[in-house]
Amino acid sequence: MTAAVAPEDMSYEQARDELASVVAQLEAGTTTLEESLALWERGEQLVAVCEKWLTNARERIEAVRKKTAAAAADS
Repeated sequence: MTAAVAPEDMSYEQARDELASVVAQLEAGTTTLEESLALWERGEQLVAVCEKWLTNARERIEAVRKKTAAAAADS
């Protein structure tokens, strides 16, 4: 597990890809308890990053929809 990039500096794709790697490592069951806990904690951070990106995307889409609906109503 590399934590070279701070979660808050990650793109959605970076966080998603690292999260997939964390899950694969945990599922393999070859890590020690301490390593598993560290992976779990990193996974929680990565999930939060992904959720933040997805929430922002939903908000942007909703803003565009409202703007489009308002423009259509004015026409």
